[in-house]
Amino acid sequence: MNSAIMEPVLQCKQVSKSFREGRLQVDVLKGIEFSVAQGERVAIIGSSGSGKSTLLHLLGGLEQPDTGEVRIVGQVMNKLTDAERGQLRNQALGFVYQFHHLLPEFTALENVSLPLLIRGLSTEEAERKATETLDQVGLKDRLHHKPGELSGGERQRTAIARALVTRPKCVLADEPTGNLDHRTADKVIELMLDLNKALKISFVIVTHDMSLAEKMDRIIRIEDGVLTQENN
Repeated sequence: MNSAIMEPVLQCKQVSKSFREGRLQVDVLKGIEFSVAQGERVAIIGSSGSGKSTLLHLLGGLEQPDTGEVRIVGQVMNKLTDAERGQLRNQALGFVYQFHHLLPEFTALENVSLPLLIRGLSTEEAERKATETLDQVGLKDRLHHKPGELSGGERQRTAIARALVTRPKCVLADEPTGNLDHRTADKVIELMLDLNKALKISFVIVTHDMSLAEKMDRIIRIEDGVLTQENN
C-alpha cells in the first residue's frame, strides 16, 4: 500500500507551549500527541483557558510550539520559513472562525476568490471556482452581495466557502457556530457535514457546542493543557 495514502493530514508530536505573564510562566499545552486522518472529523472541547484555541493556532502554523513538532501533510511546520508556512497554509488548510472575518468592502465572490488569487490563479479562474463553491454552500444568488447585506448564517456560509475554495486537506474551525442562533447553527453544522462527505476534507473544530461535537467522528478533551481523553 502507498505509504503516502496513510500519512495523517495533521499530526502533533509531544507539542508543548507556554506563555509568560510578568515573571510567571503559564504552561498552556503539555506534551500533546494526536493525529487526524484524511476525511476525519474531530471536535476539540474543554473549558475556557484549557488550551483549545492555542492548539488550533499551532495546527495552523499561526504560532510555533516551544517543544515537539506539528506536521501538516508530512511537513514539519515549525521547521519552515514564514513564507513556506504561508504557502503550506494556502495549499493544505482552510480556516473558519466564530466571527467570519470577511472583508466588508468586498462581495461574497471577491472574498471567496481571494485565497485563489493569493495562490496565483487568474481572476477569471478564481471567480469561476469561487462561484462553484458559493453554489455548493447555497449562495449562488448572493455572489455580488457584501457582508453587510448578508444574514449571519449567509456570512458564515461565505466564510466556509472561502475555507473550502482551495480544496484544502483540512479545515480548522474555531467556534464556527458560536455567533449563530440555534436554527442557523444547525444549518451550518449540516452544511459542514455534507461538504466533509462530498469532498473528503478533514475538519478539526474547537467548540463549546456539544450538539456539534457529538456529530464528529472523535471528541478530544483538553484540560489544563493536557489531552485527557479521546472518544470515538
